[in-house]
Amino acid sequence: MARDSDLISLYSTRLLALAADMPLTARLNAPTATVKRRAPLCGSTVTVDLTLQDGVITGYGQDVKACALGQATAAIIGSQIIGLTEAQVQRGRDQLAAMLKENGPAPELPFGELHLLEPAREYKNRHASILLAFDATLDAFAQARAAQTA
Repeated sequence: MARDSDLISLYSTRLLALAADMPLTARLNAPTATVKRRAPLCGSTVTVDLTLQDGVITGYGQDVKACALGQATAAIIGSQIIGLTEAQVQRGRDQLAAMLKENGPAPELPFGELHLLEPAREYKNRHASILLAFDATLDAFAQARAAQTA
């Protein structure tokens, strides 16, 4: 069972502020791709719309129904996502997963603020929700790629 001090560390004021002030929550009218992902363990869902031009994100919208940890991750992603490529998003996702699951360092810029989730390492049941916005975004890239080759 988690100690009170562990939970206070996990749900920091900054993390809760991020979760409460999520950017890019308007859905896009004509996205290149739309993906909805669900974390089976907790039921969190993230729907991502994105538009791409030459492999770069030019538009992004998200509908996030997740715990504060998943919301904070989506907020950080949303604040940095415009102008990124699939490789940059994949690197951020891989670095976050390594931080959570392998005690790796915090992700590098542009996702450096994800260091706030370091205390979540001990809460394995929250990892899927934390990674959900990244996973939905990467699935949207794959969907756009598949539509382009069809």
